Amino acid sequence: MDKPAYVINTDGVVHKDDQYLLIERGSDEEHASGELAFPGGTVEAEPFEQEVLTDTVRREVLEEVGITITDINFIHSNTFEINDDTLCLNVVMLCSYAGGNAHVRDEDEVAAVHWKTYDEIVADDDVPQFTQRFADIAEEARTQD
Repeated sequence: MDKPAYVINTDGVVHKDDQYLLIERGSDEEHASGELAFPGGTVEAEPFEQEVLTDTVRREVLEEVGITITDINFIHSNTFEINDDTLCLNVVMLCSYAGGNAHVRDEDEVAAVHWKTYDEIVADDDVPQFTQRFADIAEEARTQD
């Protein structure tokens, strides 16, 4: 039996004070286009690179919304299938906002950016289940101290 090959994806759950950064995914995105999600993207690494997951989430957040992040910590992983039957291993990282002004950098990838509190995310019927789950996990990790 052949082992499945996975694309590796990272999601950055960025918090600034009591708010989280959500993006509305662009209409050209292959997976979950038009949905509210956390910024992130696919690992693009050469053999023998170090800190691949944290570097990927740092790069993707900067590319998508123009901000820098710090305090990047693993909080969750899951698998899903992309529209074309590609298997994806998703790694979710809790991150702290470090600087910059969150904005749309490429409308094909990101249609809009939103800062929302956890309570606003919970109350928003437009937030898909996977984004809600990541917000639940992030809020628990962020407030457990």
